[in-house]
Amino acid sequence: MRGSHHVVVQNRRVRFEFSVRRNVTIVRGDSATGKTTLMSLIEAYDRLGDASGVEVVCDRRCVAINNANWEAVLAGASSCIVFLDEDVSAAKTPEFARRVRESDNYYVIITREDLPNLPYSVDEIYGIHTSGKYADLRRTYNSFYRIYEPDEPREMGPVETVITEDSNSGHQFVKAVCAADINVTSAYGKSNVRKLLSKHKGQRVLVIADGAAFGPEMGDVHLFAKAHPEVGVYLPESFEWVILDSGVIDGNRIKDILDHTEDFVESGEFFSWERFFTHLLVQETKDTYLRYTKAELNSAYLNGRVLESVLAAMGQVGSLLLRQGEAATERDGPRDRAETSGDASKSGDKE
Repeated sequence: MRGSHHVVVQNRRVRFEFSVRRNVTIVRGDSATGKTTLMSLIEAYDRLGDASGVEVVCDRRCVAINNANWEAVLAGASSCIVFLDEDVSAAKTPEFARRVRESDNYYVIITREDLPNLPYSVDEIYGIHTSGKYADLRRTYNSFYRIYEPDEPREMGPVETVITEDSNSGHQFVKAVCAADINVTSAYGKSNVRKLLSKHKGQRVLVIADGAAFGPEMGDVHLFAKAHPEVGVYLPESFEWVILDSGVIDGNRIKDILDHTEDFVESGEFFSWERFFTHLLVQETKDTYLRYTKAELNSAYLNGRVLESVLAAMGQVGSLLLRQGEAATERDGPRDRAETSGDASKSGDKE
């Protein structure tokens, strides 16, 4: 399944309208925000159809699962939008995550909890906005809004520590371009980022992680960053996305893919967009001087126009790292970037 799918769920009293475009969409919020109502409507329509008094408009079948039927429903569901709420205890289990990864469905999960077994995007975590409450006989209109709007880190001065999510090419790139007096450390996995922030509490820290799969960690990291203004968080889709977005690989086709990624990612093949961007970059650069591998950074990305383009694609984060690196060069003399990139661990990092 691929693409963006618009969903309208309504009865005489309430209407929900939203779109889903990735494997996993998270809906959260406190009580009385409409989450339970949405799930009840989907369940009623799935069970009774038009006789439920509920109307569901979507180009894909919308199904509901619960504790009793989730295995049977998932066994028979294909190219569906599957709804479940936090009462489905199986959602927190590795077995459920495995079944989700192996399917070609999209999932809308209504929960206040993080689900560390599922690598969902920070861009697909939503609350429910309600409007139209004029009187009891008026329909209430509900739509989704992003809880974590995509944004660059607040304006930062010189950083002391950069925490990268993994130890692969992205980490090696950052380590190579950073000044020698910046501590660049790998978390060896997204679940360790928050622990490292506590370890470096009080320092000017920049976190760089893959936004395409960082959703389960975002709540804790966001709260920490709000309480500590010296911390910045930069969450591009992935390092591979940054390279693709930099323009070093020419062609309108790449731009079209980045602008409408949901139309190109087959959910049954790529569970997260991070994996899709890695696959795309590897395929686009094979047999070229920019040949990309995730485990070890090609030194071509650390020289000349390519380096400048990748840093430019990182926006103010790239500018910050470049300025700080240039200041260190003036003070201490040049470093061999290609040699520095090889200092990073070659151990792989799980999604």
